[in-house]
Amino acid sequence: MSAPLTTTQRLVAGIAWLMVCASFVGASSGQDSPAAGDDVKLIRTEKLANVPGQTLTVVSVNYPPSGKSRRHHHAGSVYAYVLSGAVRSENSATGPVKVYKAGESFFEPSGSTHLVSENASATKPASLLAVFIADDGAQLTTFDRGVSRPPVASHIRRS
Repeated sequence: MSAPLTTTQRLVAGIAWLMVCASFVGASSGQDSPAAGDDVKLIRTEKLANVPGQTLTVVSVNYPPSGKSRRHHHAGSVYAYVLSGAVRSENSATGPVKVYKAGESFFEPSGSTHLVSENASATKPASLLAVFIADDGAQLTTFDRGVSRPPVASHIRRS
């Protein structure tokens, strides 16, 4: 008989399982309707018992050909893993614009601004998995002022 899994072991196993499942399902985008055509799907939200006041949220991001998000920032930190295609990204804290291909990942530290977030292809879709760690109840994505968007909850499809 094996010992029960710890909370951390369950969390790591859950994230690995979600990444595998998301690679078969397709993907979506960060909060607050990033741009016309982006598809945002909430995969999982879990309060972190070992980090009181913090929540892990996983969303899938699907960019149609030439799809893009406008300039924005996130509450907390974000780890992004490209599932398919190629995503062009630039973050104020991590250097100049770079294209990330399927199997590559990037990190957005808390307090940084996502300057470029777009599909690198005009003909093929791209998808990524975004893992947020932020304060409980935080609005995960806030877009620069100028163009109003509906609240995030109305743009996330629940599994």
